[in-house]
Amino acid sequence: MPASDTIEAEGHLIDSGLLSAIFDKIIEFKASYEILDFDIGRTNDDASRIEMRITAADTATLDEILQQLTGFGAHPMRERDALMRPAEKDRCVPDDFYSTTNHRTHVRLGGRWIEVENQRMDAVIVASGNRAACRKLRDVRAGEPVICGHDGIRVTPEFRERDRLGFAFMSNDVSSERRVEGSVSRIAAMMRHVKESGGRIAVVAGPVVVHTGGVEHFAELIRLGYVDLVLAGNALAVHDVEFALSGTSLGIDLAAGAPVEQGHRNHMAAINTINRAGGIKPAVESGVLKAGVMYELVKHGVEYVLAGSIRDDGPLPDTVMDLVEAQELYAAALSKNVQLVLMLSSMLHSIGVGNMLPSWVRVVCVDINPAVVTKLSDRGSQQTVGVVTDVGLFLHRLAERLRPESPEPRA
Repeated sequence: MPASDTIEAEGHLIDSGLLSAIFDKIIEFKASYEILDFDIGRTNDDASRIEMRITAADTATLDEILQQLTGFGAHPMRERDALMRPAEKDRCVPDDFYSTTNHRTHVRLGGRWIEVENQRMDAVIVASGNRAACRKLRDVRAGEPVICGHDGIRVTPEFRERDRLGFAFMSNDVSSERRVEGSVSRIAAMMRHVKESGGRIAVVAGPVVVHTGGVEHFAELIRLGYVDLVLAGNALAVHDVEFALSGTSLGIDLAAGAPVEQGHRNHMAAINTINRAGGIKPAVESGVLKAGVMYELVKHGVEYVLAGSIRDDGPLPDTVMDLVEAQELYAAALSKNVQLVLMLSSMLHSIGVGNMLPSWVRVVCVDINPAVVTKLSDRGSQQTVGVVTDVGLFLHRLAERLRPESPEPRA
């Protein structure tokens, strides 16, 4: 038997593509819609609002449509409190649990709309008194009230305004044809803006930073105060230390661009040296490690987290090999007013961090492989903009642009 409901959505619906996404989703389920009211914003800054009636083949189909439209910022006109059901046991929730997006979300509890805390994708919402927060499934405990269904949930998608934080110069399109210099100038302007407004900048970096000769430029960014947090794997630190001690990365002399004799053992020698010192910080403090990214992080008191994997050599004493612990440390560090994340040639760590970020945190992903940037966006981190280029070249240009004597880019 046909079922219908009335929904509304408000925001920059046309510019952001949300309106067409709503229509496409309704048609995908072979349902129909009737527009009851549509107020289009008169200027670029004005929001639009639409009210429509959706009719589906049956109640189950309608419920599925409404559930999926929630992620596009559409919600039923009727106001009901969110449905809460207790978790059956630890790490197990009811089948109709609401799965979160990375967009700003409110739930209606006791007749009041409450903003959900710790917003992130791929989580559930647990209510407690007059508060609600995103929770990873593994952290849910038996009996905790979990938000279910789609009633009493409102999502506000982040849409790219035409000049928000300078992101207007790029779109989600990934192209190697875009001039690096122009992109770097505007990214530098964004970084200045974030620091001037009291925000923090995080960098997710892979060992390619070392392999491509980006160490000194990355180190300069740290010295200039534009890096507040580094999230990486064991390999970045190992090869950074190898370069500082031996001038090689994976046994390749970066100055000459050629392998050195017995160079294959240099990264193991680097690990051995750090192990002997008792860790990266003791190695810096004792004078064993005198240069490089890790050296600058320690000298300038910049927070870093190294997350391990099954492929790691060593690993270094600083590397967190408990995966859950590493994820928690990443998430905790990112929650400290990080407003911009630079992702530098590290696909898995970048995707992992992207999953932890709310959609209002800006992301710049730099990689020589366009597929890495595309995959990050496809995973749901749609606030990501991509620069397809050599990461060493990018860091070189960025450090130049952020030096105090460097002129501001022309509008």
